[in-house]
Amino acid sequence: MSGSVLSALTAFHTLLSIVAMLVGVVVIAQLLRREAMGRAFWWFWWTAMATSLTGFLFPFHGFTPALGVGVLATLILLVLLQAAGKTGSSRAWARVHAICTVASVYLLVFVAVAQAFAKIPPLHVLAPTGKEPAFALAQGIVLLVFVVLGVASARQRKAAAATIAHS
Repeated sequence: MSGSVLSALTAFHTLLSIVAMLVGVVVIAQLLRREAMGRAFWWFWWTAMATSLTGFLFPFHGFTPALGVGVLATLILLVLLQAAGKTGSSRAWARVHAICTVASVYLLVFVAVAQAFAKIPPLHVLAPTGKEPAFALAQGIVLLVFVVLGVASARQRKAAAATIAHS
């Protein structure tokens, strides 16, 4: 792959990722407010899936952590697609929908933090190999925030599904 094609792919992939993260935050807020999933959800799903799929276009040699995250993100998004169609009919699927949404946004943020430590000089100095305490602390905080959001979203989505089922 030529340098200009790789640069264009990187820019497109990064733009998709940023859009998916931003719209994903909107979708998580909707989950927490028990709002119906509409256009924002579908914008999130398509941009997150496109982010995952374009990630597989980068050259790689063997199985890497980035490839593992891409596979996991794609599988989560496929389960999320299944759950999106069944959310109104089942509290269990509503919970799966919320958990998969939050997990998908988490993976996007996880990668963004890793890229920030790799590419932003002051952060890179703190964790040049990605194995230093500063990197672990940052990723730990991100994980904790998303676990809390995931639990809260799953509870709200389940409650919203129960309200719909009983009305």
